[in-house]
Amino acid sequence: MFNRKKRRHMDASSIIGQHTEVEGNINFEGRLHINGVIRGDVSASQDQKAMLTLSESGAIHGNVNVPYVILNGPVIGSVHARDHVELAPKARVEGDVHYALIEMAMGAEVNGRLVRITAKEAERVRIEEPQREPS
Repeated sequence: MFNRKKRRHMDASSIIGQHTEVEGNINFEGRLHINGVIRGDVSASQDQKAMLTLSESGAIHGNVNVPYVILNGPVIGSVHARDHVELAPKARVEGDVHYALIEMAMGAEVNGRLVRITAKEAERVRIEEPQREPS
């Protein structure tokens, strides 16, 4: 069911280890792989090709706003994916899932609404995102 695309085989830019717990919001570029626990929002506002992967040993207690999301663990919050969401068998979302495209494996749970966003809405979200100040 899960399409093995070339982009899935790229190395992660950042990894949060299994025995790591982060308190606070995370904003990233590239790929982020989470094996630990995040207590805060996870977003990738500047990188339109950003990808978040949450393993079955990881968890997010906050909202997710990333273009491409692969979940195989719990998210206690809403998920906003402008491009694509993959919900693997052990994924559990306690909140709404906003998506352009979605893949959902048997066993995955969404305890909230599934809200499809159109290409026009996704483009509007890209335009309205705040620009970060250069460092």
